[in-house]
Amino acid sequence: MRPRKPCKFCVEKGLKIDYKDTNLLRGFLTENGKIWGSRTTGICAGHQRILTTAIHRARMMALLPFTLR
Repeated sequence: MRPRKPCKFCVEKGLKIDYKDTNLLRGFLTENGKIWGSRTTGICAGHQRILTTAIHRARMMALLPFTLR
């Protein structure tokens, strides 16, 4: 087994998760628009919850589409 990747947001303290930052949020979506899991992205559970909430808010504000097809 390989060791887990360190959380991107824990390592870089200045990096904030915001629903208006669509370029950051698109990096955590699959080509179909689903949210990648924390095992795949290497994000800790706390930041994964914040990221999921930000993606949901961006979708409701029409900044991100629900599906990318």
